[in-house]
Amino acid sequence: MASSVMKSVSKSMYDFSSASSSSYSALKLFAPRISHRSYAAKTSSPNDVTREREERALRSEPDLSDDAIPTSGISRPLSEILKELNKKVPDSLVRVRTEADGFPIKYIPWHIVNRIMNLHAPEWSGEVRSITYSPDGKSVSVVYRVTLYGTDAEIYRESTGTASANEVGYGDPVQKAEAMAFRRACARLGVGLHLYHEEML
Repeated sequence: MASSVMKSVSKSMYDFSSASSSSYSALKLFAPRISHRSYAAKTSSPNDVTREREERALRSEPDLSDDAIPTSGISRPLSEILKELNKKVPDSLVRVRTEADGFPIKYIPWHIVNRIMNLHAPEWSGEVRSITYSPDGKSVSVVYRVTLYGTDAEIYRESTGTASANEVGYGDPVQKAEAMAFRRACARLGVGLHLYHEEML
């Protein structure tokens, strides 16, 4: 009887193994087709192309490589974090806008600055300290604080950003002022600070 039970168990295990192997093979054959159809149906907008180019630049630049930057937990002294943040930002991530007087200004979009902070200083934090409207209601100013945490110390920098209530473009005035204040606070910690020096040359 024991022999019969063992044969039954062995047969069941063989049937399960065969079924699993068959299902796995079918899944491997079926999965690429789903992926292929999904990819073929997808259309790329100009924004998607720009975003993909930015992501590729972030991955390909040695200074911003995920492999070269530890991002798990608080693991580095503050001086090492600041050293990373002060490195030159790749030109492919820098944008240029023209001021009202026709003067071109180089800047780094806030979402790129956010990504750089996440890569080099994953324990950073940020907060809006104040939002102030002008007496005539035509502009709004935001004070933003960015804090860095190292194994030996922590520091913060604050900066302001102001946006006109009548300014056209994406986002409301508070969002624009906050983005400006955030970029400037990060610049005080070294992110893109070289752009300000280039303007002085």
